Amino acid sequence: MLIDTHLHEKKFSEDSFISLEEIIGKSGKLGLDGICITDHESSAIRAEAAALSQKTGFLIITGAEVLTLEGDMTVFGLDRLPEKMIHARELIRMTEAAGGVAICSHPYRQNNRSMGDFIRELPLVWGIEAFNGSTPKHHNLQAFDLSLDLNVAAMGESDAHVLEQVGKFATWMPNWVKDETSFIQAVKQGLTLPAAYKNGSYEIFRNSPYARAVSF
Repeated sequence: MLIDTHLHEKKFSEDSFISLEEIIGKSGKLGLDGICITDHESSAIRAEAAALSQKTGFLIITGAEVLTLEGDMTVFGLDRLPEKMIHARELIRMTEAAGGVAICSHPYRQNNRSMGDFIRELPLVWGIEAFNGSTPKHHNLQAFDLSLDLNVAAMGESDAHVLEQVGKFATWMPNWVKDETSFIQAVKQGLTLPAAYKNGSYEIFRNSPYARAVSF
C-alpha cells in the first residue's frame, strides 16, 4: 500500500492552504491508500480525522511535526506533545516511552529546521524522510543515502501545504498496515520504500542507484 506520510491541513497548520477533505479527495484520485496528517506542533485533528476515516474508509493516521532545538521531527503514537521546544533526544525518549516512533524530517533542507548529519548522533532514529516533496532533489538524495547508511526506514512524503503538492512522494508499506499501531510497527521494522508520482502512477525507489536514475 502507498501512504503520503507527511501532510499539513489548514485548520491546525497556519501555513497550510488545504483542508483535510481536499487532501483525501486528491489522494484518492492519485491512487494512494492512506495519508498521515502531521500538523506543526499539533495533533488536534486526531478525532476529526478518525471520524472521517471511518466514514470514508480511507486510512488517516495522525502524527505531528515537532520542531526541536536541533530541527524538525515527525512523531507518531505520542498523545501529549511537548509544551515547549526541547532537544531531539528528549523528544525521542518521550516518543519511545509512549510506544511511538520518531522520524527525522527533511534532514538536509536549508531552512534552519533540519538536523543534517547531527542525526548520526541520535539514539533510536527509526526513519528518515528520504524523499520530501518540498525539498530540492540533491538534498533528498543526501537524505536517502543517509537512511541507507544508518539502515533505517526510508520514507517518502509530500510535506504538502497546497493541493498541487499532495502525493508528490509517498511511502510503500505492507498491506497489513491498517492503523497507527501497525504503521509504527512497519517503520520500526524498516518495511518501507519511498515512491514518486510520475506519469500517472507511483514508481518505487528500491535502491540508491535506481533513486539516482529517476528524474523528478
